[in-house]
Amino acid sequence: MEELRAGDKRLVFLSWQKEQRRKPDMEEMEALVGVVPHSADCDLFKEPVRKRRRLHRDRQFQAFPSAEQSALKEYEKLECRTRRVLSNTYQKLIQSVFLDDSIPSGLKYLINRLLALIEKSPLEPVYVGFLGITGAGKSSLINALIRQAMFLPVSGESVCTSCIVQVSSGCCEQYEAKIHLLSDQEWKAELKDLTKLLHRAEQSGEEEADLWDRDDATEEAAQKLRMLYGHGAERRHYEELLRLKPRGRIPNSRTITLKAEEAGELSVKLDPYIRTRRRDWDGESAETQIWPLIKYVEVILPKSALIPEGVVLVDIPGTGDFNSKRDKMWKKTIDKCSVIWVISDIERVSGGKTHEDLLSESIKACQRGFCRDIALVVTKTDKLHLQEYLRERKMGNQAIQSQREAVLQRNEIIKLQRKRMLKEKLKRKLPADSKVLEASDLVYTVSAHEYWQRTILTEEESEIPKLREYIRKRILDKKRRLVTKYVTEAFGLLLLTDTLNTEESLLTEELNTGGLRQFVEEKMELLEKAIEQCFARMEQPLQTGVQVAMTSYRRILGSCLVRSRGNQGFHQTLKAVCLKNGVYASRTLARIDLNEALSQPIYDQIDPVFGGIFRDGKPTAPALMQHIDAFKHSLEERMAEVGVRSGWKQDGYKRSFLIQEISAILGGLESHILRRKRKIYKSVTSSIQNDLKPCYEEAAQITGKKACERMKDVIRRGVERQVAEGLFERAQERMWHQFRQLKHGITEKVKGSITTMLTLAAPQGVGLCKELADVRNEQKEMEKLYRSLREVAENAQLRRSMQDFLLRMSPSKAGPHGTKL
Repeated sequence: MEELRAGDKRLVFLSWQKEQRRKPDMEEMEALVGVVPHSADCDLFKEPVRKRRRLHRDRQFQAFPSAEQSALKEYEKLECRTRRVLSNTYQKLIQSVFLDDSIPSGLKYLINRLLALIEKSPLEPVYVGFLGITGAGKSSLINALIRQAMFLPVSGESVCTSCIVQVSSGCCEQYEAKIHLLSDQEWKAELKDLTKLLHRAEQSGEEEADLWDRDDATEEAAQKLRMLYGHGAERRHYEELLRLKPRGRIPNSRTITLKAEEAGELSVKLDPYIRTRRRDWDGESAETQIWPLIKYVEVILPKSALIPEGVVLVDIPGTGDFNSKRDKMWKKTIDKCSVIWVISDIERVSGGKTHEDLLSESIKACQRGFCRDIALVVTKTDKLHLQEYLRERKMGNQAIQSQREAVLQRNEIIKLQRKRMLKEKLKRKLPADSKVLEASDLVYTVSAHEYWQRTILTEEESEIPKLREYIRKRILDKKRRLVTKYVTEAFGLLLLTDTLNTEESLLTEELNTGGLRQFVEEKMELLEKAIEQCFARMEQPLQTGVQVAMTSYRRILGSCLVRSRGNQGFHQTLKAVCLKNGVYASRTLARIDLNEALSQPIYDQIDPVFGGIFRDGKPTAPALMQHIDAFKHSLEERMAEVGVRSGWKQDGYKRSFLIQEISAILGGLESHILRRKRKIYKSVTSSIQNDLKPCYEEAAQITGKKACERMKDVIRRGVERQVAEGLFERAQERMWHQFRQLKHGITEKVKGSITTMLTLAAPQGVGLCKELADVRNEQKEMEKLYRSLREVAENAQLRRSMQDFLLRMSPSKAGPHGTKL
């Protein structure tokens, strides 16, 4: 059993066997090792559990309209019954080989696959990222979506959200929040950098010291130290601060858990942890005093009638963080979001470097991360001075009769303008057939204020319900796809048990050894060549990008290092850039990243091709997954031919097993590719940062008079030296290395899995069928579940059609919405 799953707790079977000299029954097995994963969810044998599950399911889907609730309940029931069948099959197979000294390879494969499916999460979270600068209205928007006014702190003149906050709906009956703190080691690393940043100014000349007093980077560093250690902490050295005890209470677990019966109660408790005051530090609470240590916050709401379970709303403040750990988390959080809403208030939607940077960061997330949808959400759209608007539009009072009409008209104009702008940006970076470009809504105009007050706009016109509907559709579609895949894969595994329980082979020996294996080998060679050709499309744009980078790096570096107002307010910011290897991220200021700036000409050239290779839109020849799908279809066609020649006309299930196993094997490659593409995409910037690290370190050590100019000179000379030695060429080669590794990983995974599958299809040997448990009932049950997939899908489609018809016919759609501008 150790070979089956090394280190697994089920190895306790062995010691139990030695003592009892018999097989455990079901109850003993569950008591020993908890052999039925998710038993709290799927144990349908006990009536109280069944009732609890029904209640849980009713609450779980209350955020959806009745038609969608019915569809989700059917999918949930289908998944739960499938999980139960898999658990029963797993238990029987474990018992059947319990006393065996060795386990056949085919059975090991089956048991491990069963266990992986049993423990598979029912629904991977859908992360919706709210990305915007301080004051854009992210927290207000989340509060409106969950219908809890002022639940998260709303940015004002002296208060803003201080860290990443994740809001989701869970199984709990209470409101709950978990505040995750930096580890002791992580904080010590940041403390060292903060003290370096602050005390360099003491060693500078008077001119530099004057600049330091007005520097944003040092002011933020000083605020952190004063908050955690008290006034005067910014003047202490690193070793002194290590000996001081922070003012706030820090638990050993580095996690603070808050619970409350009501949303308002939790909001009051949570408020000090996620608010940052920019001035007037006296009188701060003990909770606020540990703000610099907070990494991120999780907020879990009880079952919500507005936001479905499985959705995580992520408030991502600012443009990163000076702390390296928090800054990496800022990037990773953006990359794991499948939906990104770039938030900008109505007064700043038409410009601003920080806003444009965040928009670019979102588009990059489509390249390197899991993002599939981007939209611009314009907030505070109720703000409008009617007479000024009419004068700017050169309209008389006859055209626009009310504030509401003016707001709605301006919203439509903004949607048209910003949608055109956003599409142009996306087309420059992504393939023309990307799904994100096909979205019907790329721009939303919302008003959280009017959602609550409704003095100018109706609830529908605030567009908060429209955002909720988008989220519900995403969850419903994802649940449908996951359950369909889950049931289909489970059915294939139950077919495999039938295969292992017979001495007959799915494939005749002639086809197995002389035909199919050779066919697979030939197709593998073709797949490898196709992947090489697919990746070869990067060669020309990558080379062009390197050439452009070599001719533009001086101009780019100059724009980063030279400020219009001279070195005023920039001295210590540049110091912070050097301390963090070319990157300075602040919660309130524009992000500075010298490495990304220098590598941008390369990305400008490769982005459309890179997006084409890893595209998630319509299947086209250059896409990587298209080549893998072609390989899969060729195998499936060959399996169908083998089925005809093997006499499977009356038994399509044998063919189904092999075809479904192929789909499961190759389907798993997609997640592997998604994880690898992030590393590939980042490799250019990471390479440049790594090569420039020595010059950043040298510049960070500079003190004294004219330190700022001397730091700039060190950086310029370091970049010049590295460019001459092949800075951009090395970045190019490192990206190619990552592509080669991905190709190798794909081919090795496919070869190994297909070989295993063909081995399973071969004769299992005399006697094995006598040792396996009888799982015929489970096979019949799984067959029924598999056949019911189509019925569930048809029922869901019928309900959607009926719901759409009733909505179209509903008289309530008249009234305010009837006014078309």
